[in-house]
Amino acid sequence: MAKKKPLIALTPYFNIERDEPYMRPAYLKAIRAAGGIPMILPLDLEEEDLQQIVDTFDGFLFTGGPDIHPFYFGEETQANCGNVCLRRDRMEILLLKLVMQTGKPVFGICRGIQLLNVALGGDIYQDIPSQFPQDFPIAHVQPFDYAIPSHKVEVLPGTLLEQLTGSNTLNVNSMHHQACRKLAPGLVACGHASGNLIEAVEKPDYPFFLGVQWHPEYLWEQDPAIRQIFEAFVKAARFYPNSSGNASKKISFQARFNCFS
Repeated sequence: MAKKKPLIALTPYFNIERDEPYMRPAYLKAIRAAGGIPMILPLDLEEEDLQQIVDTFDGFLFTGGPDIHPFYFGEETQANCGNVCLRRDRMEILLLKLVMQTGKPVFGICRGIQLLNVALGGDIYQDIPSQFPQDFPIAHVQPFDYAIPSHKVEVLPGTLLEQLTGSNTLNVNSMHHQACRKLAPGLVACGHASGNLIEAVEKPDYPFFLGVQWHPEYLWEQDPAIRQIFEAFVKAARFYPNSSGNASKKISFQARFNCFS
């Protein structure tokens, strides 16, 4: 009997002006192509509901979206900070806490990498152009289509990201004006853009925990290295389908990497 496809929970985008949750189809397509079943979570959930979701799903993708409220990392609002969604902030921070008690796979994209860092005790640049000096300003909000890369990311050797992509340089797209600044305890940078701006983080003592600042859901079809990130995430979810409530089963993903190849 074929093993069931893993269920991947995606945190929802939310149109603040219209009070409507939604999802960009590119995320769903990428998860399906990697062998998972994507499911979009509701926005307003109590802790009891979130615990049931954590028990049910096999992997958790924290998607892009609006800025994180600065109060969550101990700052007042900088003049160039964008709109926020407190309902998303609250739900996702609580969800991450519950997921990490199980050891189930975690993947963050764009806002997602920032959310992972803030939720674990790090902080972010509220606005890259006004807070991060650059001799040659990189277009972190690129002027062309998301499917076209706009800058490079240097991948640090010996990291999970290097193992997954098999590359020391990735061509990525860019649609963000915020980025990780001080990393939370336990997180390490595994990719940098120009000027040493953090573009990817991982947690070496967690089975699968990865955050990237770019949007790989628009690049995987043309870039095999990017596709391998999604495939590894879904394979990790398949490997850890029954880890709920048993943090003692946590195993280094790096040590198990060959199992997912």
